[in-house]
Amino acid sequence: MLRVGLTGGLASGKTTVAGFFRELGAAHIDADRIAHELVAPGGRAHDAVVRRFGTADRKALGAIVFADPKALADLNAIVHPLVREEIARRIAEHEREPSPARVAIVDAALLVESGIDRDLDALVVLSCPPETQVARAVARGMTESEARARIAAQAPLEAKLARATHVVETGGSLADTEARVRSVWESLS
Repeated sequence: MLRVGLTGGLASGKTTVAGFFRELGAAHIDADRIAHELVAPGGRAHDAVVRRFGTADRKALGAIVFADPKALADLNAIVHPLVREEIARRIAEHEREPSPARVAIVDAALLVESGIDRDLDALVVLSCPPETQVARAVARGMTESEARARIAAQAPLEAKLARATHVVETGGSLADTEARVRSVWESLS
């Protein structure tokens, strides 16, 4: 099974692009969802997060860690190793299926920042203009300042592009993005 990372900044289209890959036949592993499960009550990271931050509430954590780089580093040090383990477990689970998919898409905003991209065979980076990202995030309910703070807390797009094996521009129409995803899929198959 080819293990392919999918990453991009906040509101760059990861969910949409992951959906296109699923439609094409990829197994999908959502690393951000895994992180949320790990931090939720009963999750393997929950107690450590509460000890460090006094809460595991996502909104409260976001307010803390996106205002303090040290706090963000602490959260990542707690959660990222567990996410990495769970991704490996889920890929192995997919590989044991009777008719496994040829490609597993590992989707996460912080694949490069966490180093998880180094565990994968290829990396698809989504690229879109920062103002488009901010507009999309605001449309989802964030304030402009929250969106800009989260974008600033992520690795610069240039750092992600430097690690990319494939780039998909997502600032245009949905049809254009889908066509670009199909092109990447053909090169992966």
